[in-house]
Amino acid sequence: MGFLRKYAPKYWKLFGAAIVFLVVESVCDLLQPTVMAQIIDIGVANRDLQVVLNLGALMLLITAIGAVCAVGRNILSSHVAHGVGADLRLDLFTKVQRLSLDGLSQFETASLITRLTNDVTQVQHFVYRLMRLFLRAPILGLGAAAMAIYLSPKMSTVLVVVLPAAALLVALNLRTAYPYFLRVQQAVDRVNQALREYLAGVRVVKAFNRAAYERNRFEEVNQDVSTAHVQAERVMAFFRPAIILSVNLGIAAVLWFGGLSARAGTMEIGKIIAFVNYLTQMLHAIMRIFFAFSIFIRARASAERITEVFEQEDPTPQVADGYKASLKGDISFYNVSFAYAGSTGEPILKDISFTCRPGETLGVIGSTGSGKSTLVNLIPRLYEPTAGRITIDGVDVTEWDPGHLRDQIGYVPQKSLLFTGTILDNIRWGRAGASLEEVRAAARVAQIDDFVMSLADGYDSLVGQGGVNLSGGQKQRLSIARALVKKPTVLILDDSTSALDAITEAELRSELFEFVEGVTCIIVSQRVTSIMNADKILVLDEGKIAGLGTHEELLRKCRVYQDIYYSQIGREEAV
Repeated sequence: MGFLRKYAPKYWKLFGAAIVFLVVESVCDLLQPTVMAQIIDIGVANRDLQVVLNLGALMLLITAIGAVCAVGRNILSSHVAHGVGADLRLDLFTKVQRLSLDGLSQFETASLITRLTNDVTQVQHFVYRLMRLFLRAPILGLGAAAMAIYLSPKMSTVLVVVLPAAALLVALNLRTAYPYFLRVQQAVDRVNQALREYLAGVRVVKAFNRAAYERNRFEEVNQDVSTAHVQAERVMAFFRPAIILSVNLGIAAVLWFGGLSARAGTMEIGKIIAFVNYLTQMLHAIMRIFFAFSIFIRARASAERITEVFEQEDPTPQVADGYKASLKGDISFYNVSFAYAGSTGEPILKDISFTCRPGETLGVIGSTGSGKSTLVNLIPRLYEPTAGRITIDGVDVTEWDPGHLRDQIGYVPQKSLLFTGTILDNIRWGRAGASLEEVRAAARVAQIDDFVMSLADGYDSLVGQGGVNLSGGQKQRLSIARALVKKPTVLILDDSTSALDAITEAELRSELFEFVEGVTCIIVSQRVTSIMNADKILVLDEGKIAGLGTHEELLRKCRVYQDIYYSQIGREEAV
């Protein structure tokens, strides 16, 4: 858990104060048996009521001081633990944000959710218990051992057997139980994944009447979690009674030999009781250490999973503080190839070269899986090229500051994603300071303003999670409005009108070209009608350039484009 050192400077004062409270509390606990022994051996044995009252008052004072320190320690422990948990969760989320799409692909989404929630909670719980149990238990245990030796060095020989036996059992527990709790966290990953997939595809599940299948699938992963927990707790269940047994055998030995000593008159009864109390405190200390190690085992498994994210070496590192300038929109690809991280097959893109000048409109078309979306994802540095170079305004794209570059690019992804909130909030995602009139202007171009104004609350209408209460075409048009309100220098539309009917798309396309005049526009589409009026059209086929030119040029010399065109338009209508 090396990453916890990062938070030490922020919380060291609170942590130090908690340690002071902890030490005072432990000293109070250790003094109580000795005072009680004096009450028995001096006050009760001599029938001196004043001594009993004085020592009783002292014992109550010690107890009160210990109680106050315990309350203070608990408050400080809670503050530190929850503070560390919040900081760790934020740092982990920030790390996930900084990873490129290649870096994120190294982890399943469900696993990242578990690491950000359950795993962080396990570490937070460990920090809390560290200050309440793990630090106090050694002080209490060693102090009890020292006081026991002070009371009776002879009977303290029992500790020579009890302490090593208990320590051995704790060490064996730590070594044995760790793999089981690692399996528990992995099982929780699978539960999250199954639940997430069901919630994302609930409409499909209901449409195909596969509820029983999904219930059985969830039951399997849910049972895996239960089985993993039972196996882990079964290991813990063996060691816990064994430790208690070892210490209680020591207490039984003390009572046996102490009774013989008391009968012989060589040892006072109060000291025997105090010695038993110290052994009981040692038992409690050992059990606290055992419990703390149990928490540590779980936290260690979670900490290693968190560390994996922190130590993830991004396959496509993005250097901040890179080149910053106003974007002109001059985009060039030079022999660019790309393969996804970990891929062993053919590259998705192979030897791509083209230029798109400022203010030009480039259409990109090709069959499904030809690499169209991958190509446009390279421009805002969502991925980095595997080979070749991409320049923007003559500067290599890897030298651009990613944040600065993306601030000037409007991007509408293939899959429209909206966020919980109002329609106005979603469009303003493109530019937070946009006025309502600017939002409506972008919405009119996207052919969605009339629909929004027909709603009871207009632009204040709520959007369900993921846009669940909107149709596919409505989500696409809101996504386009979100990109347009940004007033970008480069606009990328990745098959963003696929859910629109021909008439709506034609109206959108007509107003769009007027709205983005002077903007470098890259339009990815499956429809020829969407890109046939572009200044240049790039035709992709199996990751390679099959043609590049205007609509008329490609109809004359590009066989792939001809096939696409005639399959959609028809030869008779084309003529």
